[in-house]
Amino acid sequence: MVAASDNGPSIPQAPELRVCADPDDLPFSNAAAQGFENEIVEMIARDLGVVLSYAWMPEQNDLLHNTLDTGRCDVVLGVSSGDSQVLTTRPYYRSTYVFVQRADRGTPVRSLSDPRLERLRIGIQEIGGDYNSLPPGVALARRGLEQQISAFTLYGEDAPVSSSHDLIQAVADGRIDLAIAWGPLAGYFARVSGKLLEITPVPTSEGSGATQFAYDIAMGVRRDDSALRYTLDDALSRRHTEIAAILARYGVPIVPPDPKLVSR
Repeated sequence: MVAASDNGPSIPQAPELRVCADPDDLPFSNAAAQGFENEIVEMIARDLGVVLSYAWMPEQNDLLHNTLDTGRCDVVLGVSSGDSQVLTTRPYYRSTYVFVQRADRGTPVRSLSDPRLERLRIGIQEIGGDYNSLPPGVALARRGLEQQISAFTLYGEDAPVSSSHDLIQAVADGRIDLAIAWGPLAGYFARVSGKLLEITPVPTSEGSGATQFAYDIAMGVRRDDSALRYTLDDALSRRHTEIAAILARYGVPIVPPDPKLVSR
C-alpha cells in the first residue's frame, strides 16, 4: 500500500491490523487503551511491524456478528479457543472462575461441595436476568442453592456501569459472603476493593457436561483467514513471556493450559 504525498513521491504505508474491542470493559479493554488486551495487541502489532487501529463495539452488541462479519475489523480479542463462529489463534492465556472471599472471614471456600454454601450469600453475574446463563449459576442451581444467590446483571438495561466491580466490592463491603467470578475480573477488581480478598480457583474437576470453569482465551479472525491466524500465532509464541508479565500485572489468575490446544 502506498500513500500519495504533496511534497514528493508516494511513500509506502505499513500494513494495518484492524482490531474490534469493547471501549468500556476493563480490565480487558477500553477506549483509552488501559486494558491488558490493549497492551497485548499493541505489543503484537509492534512485533509484526503493522499499524494498529481499533473499531470500538460494546461486547453485548453481538460483537462477532457486528465486527468480523461486517468487515469492520480483522481481529477480535478475548474469545474462547475453538469458538465455532471464528477461526481462533493459539491461546495466549487460560483462566478460570474463582471464589472471592474476605481474607478475615476464616477458612476460604475451595469447593462447590462445601456445606457452608448452604448458609452463605453468594454473588454471581447473570445475563438478561438469567442466572443460569453463566457457569456459576448452572453449578449452584444443580446443587439446589438458588436461594443463596445474589445476582448482579452483567448485560442489559438494568446493568450498572461495572457490575463486575460491584460484585467484587460487595464481598469487600460485606454485602455478600462469597462471589464466584471470572478470574480476570476478580483479580483486577480485588486489587482496588480496599480489603484483602482471598481468590481461590474453582476446581476444574467440579465442571461436568456443558459446564466448565476454565477456558483457553485466544484472538479470533474470520473463518477463511488462516493466513492471518498463523501470523498472529507466530507473534503470540514469540511474545509469550511478555504476555505472561502483562497478565500478572493485572492480577489475572492463570491455570495450566489445555494440552489439546497448546499446539496445532
